[in-house]
Amino acid sequence: MPEPRPHLGEPLALDLLNTRWIAATGPQDLLTDVSGLREWLADNDLGLPADEATLHALVTTREAILRAVRGETADDLNTVLAHGRIRRALTPDGPAALPEVAQPAWLPGWLAADNLLHLLASTPDRIKQCAHPQCILYFLDTSKNGTRRWHSMAACGNRAKATRHYAKKTQAE
Repeated sequence: MPEPRPHLGEPLALDLLNTRWIAATGPQDLLTDVSGLREWLADNDLGLPADEATLHALVTTREAILRAVRGETADDLNTVLAHGRIRRALTPDGPAALPEVAQPAWLPGWLAADNLLHLLASTPDRIKQCAHPQCILYFLDTSKNGTRRWHSMAACGNRAKATRHYAKKTQAE
């Protein structure tokens, strides 16, 4: 079983990207089996069934989101988005935007892809990859001035500071 994920609480699209990370023991991937999918669904309060079809759809979506965030291609993301749509409705609680996805296995991935669209529409310059060279995690920069560099100052930020300090110390000797 993979080590516990080092960074939770990001918007759904970025949290999906963060199901892969680098640990001291090497690369980790939460989405290698249905139990990891079940964990990811629970972490994001998605009370949806976990099965092989959903796992496959979610891994496909993760790759599509990664390519879109890197600016490589939007085609794969658009393919994921083609699996569903938003239906507007008036409910007893008021106006609602309800996702409709024909194949239930695509719902979690579709929700993550739709979330990425919202992030790209509202704060595209705030979607960032951690600046530490050995970190592959993503985060939404919510700092006031938009200059956050690390997914976690306590983890990657301190490691980078320690590396710089050690380099300066060894150059001075």
